[in-house]
Order: sequence, then C-alpha cells, then structure tokens
Amino acid sequence: MEIVNVNLKNYSYPIYISNGILSDIGLYLRNHLRSGRAIIITDSNVSNIYLQNVEDALSKDGFVASHLVIKAGEESKNLDTVKHLLEECLDFGLLRDSSVIALGGGVVGDIAGLVAALYMRGIDFIQIPTTLLAQVDSSVGGKVGVNLDEGKNIVGSFYQPKAVFIDTSVLKTLNRREVLGGISEIIKYGIIKDESLLNFLETNMEKILNLDDDMMRYLIKRSCEIKSDVVSKDEKENNIRAILNYGHTIGHALESITRYKKYIHGEAVAIGMYYAGKIALNRKYIDESYLLRIKNLLVSCGLPVDYGNIDKHEIVESIKHDKKNREGKIKFVLPLGYGNAEVFDILEDEILNVLN
Repeated sequence: MEIVNVNLKNYSYPIYISNGILSDIGLYLRNHLRSGRAIIITDSNVSNIYLQNVEDALSKDGFVASHLVIKAGEESKNLDTVKHLLEECLDFGLLRDSSVIALGGGVVGDIAGLVAALYMRGIDFIQIPTTLLAQVDSSVGGKVGVNLDEGKNIVGSFYQPKAVFIDTSVLKTLNRREVLGGISEIIKYGIIKDESLLNFLETNMEKILNLDDDMMRYLIKRSCEIKSDVVSKDEKENNIRAILNYGHTIGHALESITRYKKYIHGEAVAIGMYYAGKIALNRKYIDESYLLRIKNLLVSCGLPVDYGNIDKHEIVESIKHDKKNREGKIKFVLPLGYGNAEVFDILEDEILNVLN
C-alpha cells in the first residue's frame, strides 16, 4: 500500500492507494470516523458495480450505513440534487458525528462533499474515487461544489475529507474514454510541475493505456503527491494553487456551453491545455517545440485538441464567469517551460486570436 499525506496548516489527512482496499474499507474507516453511522452517496453507474461490496465491508466492521443513488452524469450536479440529498440525510437520522461517504467519480465527490459541508454545518466526509480522474485530481484537495446554468462549480466550498481511499482495481471497469479523461489531468501535472512525469508518460503510454497496475499506482501516487504539495502551500487557492487549473479556463467554458454533453471533463481540459499553450507561445513564454510536445502527447493517447465548431465569442463570454477572474480581469494559467506554470491576466483579444 502507498500512502500520501496531505499536510495542511490546521489539518492533515492520508490518501491510501492499494489494489483491493475496498474489501477492507470498514477496517480502515474506523481509524478516521467518529461514529459508525454513515450514508454512502453514489451514482446509478457505480451502484451496480461496487455499492453492495462497500456496504458489506462496512457492515462486517459494525457500521450502520445506508445509501443514496443519484443519476450518473454532470446533469445531477446542481442545487436541486443537493437539497434532495440533505433531506434524505435528515430522514436517515445522520447526526453531527455521522459521516458522508462519496463512492464514485468527480461528480459524486463534488456533490457528496458539498452535502457533508452543509449538513449540520459540517460532518465527516470520506472520498472513495472510482474513476482515474477522481483518483488523481478531484478527490484530493477539498474542492466541493455544484454548477449553475451560467457556469461550472459556481456554488461550492473548500471542505477536506477525513481520508481518501483509492483502489486501483476499479480502473479495470472504466471505458477507454474515462481512462483518457484521467490521463489528461496527469499530463497537466507534468506540464505544470514535473518534466520527469512527462517523460514517463511519453515512454510508457502503451502500458499506461493497458492499465498496467505498477504504472497506474505510480501515476496515481505521483499525481497525488504533486497536488498535495501544491494544496499544502495554498489550501484556499489564494495563490499558487491556481496553477492546478491549467487547461480548465477554456475547458470549463466548453463543458458549460455544450451542457456537459459533448465533452467529459478531461477532454475539455485537454483542449484547454493546448489553447493555453498557444497563448503562451504567442507571448513567447514557450517555443514551438514545447507546444508541439504538449499537442503530440495529448494526441498520442487519443485526447482532443480542437474545440470544433463552437462559436469563439461564446467561449470568451463563458470564460468571463470563471472563478479565477479578479477585478474584471480574465485569469489564465500559462506554461512557462518544462514543469513550470503561472497565472496571468489575459486580454479577450488574445483568446480570440488563438481560437482562430
């Protein structure tokens, strides 16, 4: 088992990475929760595969657990879903020392985390991510929230879990598109923080796409280490943590404009990373060979780098609602070279220029 610790100023928690940890999840949870009463929030896809196993493991170790199943997909990520789940938690009898367990991908984790943050002003929260993207990114760092029609994650908070449990065996049930969505975020870490990770991805992509267990454990651990290091320095995203949003400015806009139906998150981020790289090239922060390296790595594993026929002015209008913006200025994370990135003020014309 691999363990990565997220060390925050006032609180820390572990990320457990192992093959088969779900079968003993109750035993591990005993060390992190105040009581044995919990509710599992999952979705209609994951519930058919893992819910019974997790409930059995919890029951075996004396937990009293129930479950709530939401419709799978980004469409569920709204305030109506949160209100319904909060009412169900109350009906089940969750108390201040009870817990919410997120069993699923990023959407489930974001929703369940917000429910845990709001219920009785905050109860214990556990993340059990079941997609590669959630394992390497969204389950770590405490961002929770839901969407409004105007944009992604507009309603949310920072609410850290008590622990994160990553079972690498669940990756075998993912389709290729979901795997690539996670690889997109791993590529992001290499671009913003670790050139050696980029080298590893380029050298081993075939084995990675075949979900070689040793490869996946390394990639998940390294991604969690990078994110943990950044979050530990800036938990509430007042400064350096914003670099984790590389590719997300255009990416979130594409998701919102297409109503989360055309792209999954990692695909939209891949497109966003490429176009952010084009802005960096125009500003002479990087050279053409580096932008080509980014593009080739994305394309080599089957990720998109083109936003298609979406109106570029609509993309810019959506970007204006991005949470990173300050004082009316558009903020963009741009690569500066291998393993380095920073946040910059960007003009609308610069975005429109690269979108041409």
